[in-house]
Amino acid sequence: MVAYGTSSPQGRGSLRQFDTWVRERFPGICVRWALSSELLRTRLTRARQKNDSVLKALQRLRLENFTHVAVQPLQIIPGSEHTDVRADADEAGRLDGLHVSIGMPLLACDEDIRAAARAVLAHLPRERRADEDVVLMGHGSRRQAVTAYAALAGAVRALDARVHVGTMSGALELEALLPRLTSRRVWLMPLLSVVGRHTLEDMAGDAPDSWRSRIEAAGHTCAPVVRGTAEYRAFAAIWLRHLEDAVAALPTVKKDEEK
Repeated sequence: MVAYGTSSPQGRGSLRQFDTWVRERFPGICVRWALSSELLRTRLTRARQKNDSVLKALQRLRLENFTHVAVQPLQIIPGSEHTDVRADADEAGRLDGLHVSIGMPLLACDEDIRAAARAVLAHLPRERRADEDVVLMGHGSRRQAVTAYAALAGAVRALDARVHVGTMSGALELEALLPRLTSRRVWLMPLLSVVGRHTLEDMAGDAPDSWRSRIEAAGHTCAPVVRGTAEYRAFAAIWLRHLEDAVAALPTVKKDEEK
């Protein structure tokens, strides 16, 4: 399993919960974690806490005589971070005797878009009234993968016209969404896998440039919901489906290779 990483207790807790779901889905199979953020790995190293990059984790598994590894990143879109993870997996796949398969991010195909749109509506705050706007904040991308956010925005809007998907960068920035917000109270939710700096500061923080502050400056009362998508079962189910595909894509394990 691959996560960007997080320094928040809530974020670490959500990864532990996801780890439990993975082990329930794949009983008896070893589960390891790697972090794709070099900054967070450096912080953990300084704190003398265990951490591995994707490549290091795969190399370690091979040294332990594992031969078949499915890699599943907790990413939203197939953007630059996914490209980096895939490159590490491809490099590790050249190690003698190691077979590596990589699962897709949350929004990898039309089926994912539809499933994620349903997950958004399934996990809206119970207190939210039907006439209140909801804004989801994603990270965004300058690559072609940003179209996945646009596709999700359209699928969500078709189910509930008052739920809006935005991104910190790209074509769906908050300025484009503000004119569509008409309710007094606006709910604000992260479209990010775990709670970290982006959620706590860029989305729900008190700084003037946070999404919360900018929505309030536009005349609304803002109600942030601080929960990452990996904390919700309907979103987790999509990643787990991709992990199942990655496991199925591995070649058959021979008896003398089993571990």
